[in-house]
Amino acid sequence: MKPLLICIVGPTAVGKTVLGIQIAKHLNTEIVSADSRQIYKGMSIGTASPTENEQLEAKHHFVNFLDPTTTYSAGDFERDAILFLSEFFKTHKVAVMVGGSGLYVKGVIDGFDDLPSDANIRLTLNNRIERNGLHSLAEELTALDPDMACKMDLNNPQRVVRALEVCLSSGNTMTSLQKLASKEREFDVVQVGLEMPRAELRNRIAARTHLMIKNGWVAETQLLASFSECNSLRTVGYNELFSYLKEQCSLDEAQEKIAIKTRQFAKKQMTWFKKDPRVVWFEKKHADKALQYCLDSASKHE
Repeated sequence: MKPLLICIVGPTAVGKTVLGIQIAKHLNTEIVSADSRQIYKGMSIGTASPTENEQLEAKHHFVNFLDPTTTYSAGDFERDAILFLSEFFKTHKVAVMVGGSGLYVKGVIDGFDDLPSDANIRLTLNNRIERNGLHSLAEELTALDPDMACKMDLNNPQRVVRALEVCLSSGNTMTSLQKLASKEREFDVVQVGLEMPRAELRNRIAARTHLMIKNGWVAETQLLASFSECNSLRTVGYNELFSYLKEQCSLDEAQEKIAIKTRQFAKKQMTWFKKDPRVVWFEKKHADKALQYCLDSASKHE
């Protein structure tokens, strides 16, 4: 029987990390983090990375291991995570993957297609960002490939450029070129989603944003100032705190903007994951049932 990868998905702040750790402890296994920002060093507060205590409870991989200047794609993660799992499953029957980055999850579970690329077009698009900002590219992508734009983080320059590069180099949308067939994997997958009512998630996001700032997010952002133009820092929260540090807004205004953009990001995450019929969903208040479902799934692979 194939080994099993238990994948926990859902919006930010819903409680994926806690559930993942509970599963890993019950099954005496380890966690693969599928988060496109937690991979970077020095960004633990702003990316809500697993704390030191949480990482002592269950070993995490792909957390805080890259310099913020490093460009790292979902394709890179697919390659590295699959290589890690191929070795890990030689001695373990089950692994847990926890993530809110839809493309990272897709890469591990289904793999990516060999989409067209054009270095000259990519350079031109990146130059346009430098001259005019990301907004015009996001608008162009929305016009050319609305389905991809709807489920993508349009604040992520790397993702927007890649999707536009595919459109402009091939004359087709990235959505139309993505195949329905998945790559064959050497492991089985169970996907579990956590969700909660929108109003409750909204309150959790606001409370977590306040706590992150209280715990030193501003100081963390100051230490990252020299990396402010890197793709890794062009993400929800840091942009707003850089504006505060430049005295372009108050801390309260920055906090409110962060909460709003985080809610928008959570909505995109849910749009992405809800489109996958293989995800079995549980309300956060029934996380105990989600845990039992995962344990039952694992017992079938013994």
